[in-house]
Amino acid sequence: MALTVLRTAIIFVTLLIVMRLMGKRQIGEMQPFELVITLLIAELACIPMADTSIPLLYGIVAILAIFLLHQLICLIDLNFKPLKFLVSGKPAVVMNKNGIDIYQLKHNNLDTSDLIESLRVAGIFGLDQVDYALYEANGQFSAMPKPDSETPDETALPLLIIDDGKFEEKNLKLCNAGEQFFRDILKEQNVKSLRRVFALTVDGKGKVFLQLRGEKYRTFQIELPEGCTW
Repeated sequence: MALTVLRTAIIFVTLLIVMRLMGKRQIGEMQPFELVITLLIAELACIPMADTSIPLLYGIVAILAIFLLHQLICLIDLNFKPLKFLVSGKPAVVMNKNGIDIYQLKHNNLDTSDLIESLRVAGIFGLDQVDYALYEANGQFSAMPKPDSETPDETALPLLIIDDGKFEEKNLKLCNAGEQFFRDILKEQNVKSLRRVFALTVDGKGKVFLQLRGEKYRTFQIELPEGCTW
């Protein structure tokens, strides 16, 4: 028992020193390769702590080897830009002044509901309230609100009605309006096929955000049917 405690203490001190040497970025916002290294170090640390038949030195040497690889990758990351993008990735601009960048969104395995959730976390509730939005290489989300963006009205939360050519049944029930109501709106906007609609949202005041594939988004006002509140 005492041997296990001693081995654990030694591994703990080693890990603490290595993590501190890796720098503040490793402790805070991690790049993909740093997450992999952290997981490997955690696994390597567990083996000699749990199995006393394995020499403790094996675990320490493996952890130090991972640390040296981390330092090498950081050196490449800082001094060779082409390799930096290969190792760490690059920011993905998922929204611009034309609206949602569908390619970038799907390229990063995201959908419109993911984007809306990220915007809400950033304090932005409407897709038309930003000029640019992007996911950084470390996964953090950043958004540039429009200079003339209105203060969000918490009583008029936009609902995603059509997502990638399909109706969101849950939101249709929530706003108490049927598919036909929104099909009629699309017809008025000269949209002949539902498949062309990448995103359509509507808020409690009847403001609609509509983006068709390959086109700039548009916003317009509609009159919601009676009883259509949320």
